[in-house]
Amino acid sequence: MENNLIFCDIGNTSYHFLDGRKSYKVLAEGFDPSSVQEEVYYISVNASVDKKLSRLSNWHDMRSCIDWDGYYETMGVDRIMACEAIEEGLVIDAGSAITVDLVSEGRFEGGFIYPGLSVMRESYVNISPRLDYSLNFELDLDKMPKNSRDAISYGVLRTLYSEVTRHNKMIYLTGGDATKLAKIFPEAVVDEQLLFKGMKKMMEKRC
Repeated sequence: MENNLIFCDIGNTSYHFLDGRKSYKVLAEGFDPSSVQEEVYYISVNASVDKKLSRLSNWHDMRSCIDWDGYYETMGVDRIMACEAIEEGLVIDAGSAITVDLVSEGRFEGGFIYPGLSVMRESYVNISPRLDYSLNFELDLDKMPKNSRDAISYGVLRTLYSEVTRHNKMIYLTGGDATKLAKIFPEAVVDEQLLFKGMKKMMEKRC
């Protein structure tokens, strides 16, 4: 069944499609969703796109499939779908913001939102141009830094690392900066299809 369905994860800048096993992205700017004739099941965090899609009968918003008793009203639908993909562990979605969500025995147990890596780096530059350093993901987070680049990297990464590892759970990484964070979470599973897997599971259970 799933090979005949098209899924779409819509962000602020792009449409991310999964058509069978083929995954591809198109920029939101200039894309006309009415050009797609097939049935599409989507999630969206883009309010302006939602208005367009509400007028198209072949685009189906998967928010209606969510059992909201297990989540909270303002929780991002992308976070929910990533949680639906796993039965046990921590999901880290590393994009413009980094979201960390705990799932235990298939239940969402809570989570937090951390600034994205680019946002954190830019915040140091805003303090002083002298703090314009790339992040060092090879840093030993068990040692206090002795140079500026490592001091900034430690400030950005150590809090996230400590909060994630204290739960002693399997870690699932997804999102644009997933491979970068994999350097500080070497045992993590990097899965760029995680949201789509959650969408497929929800489709089978509730839609």
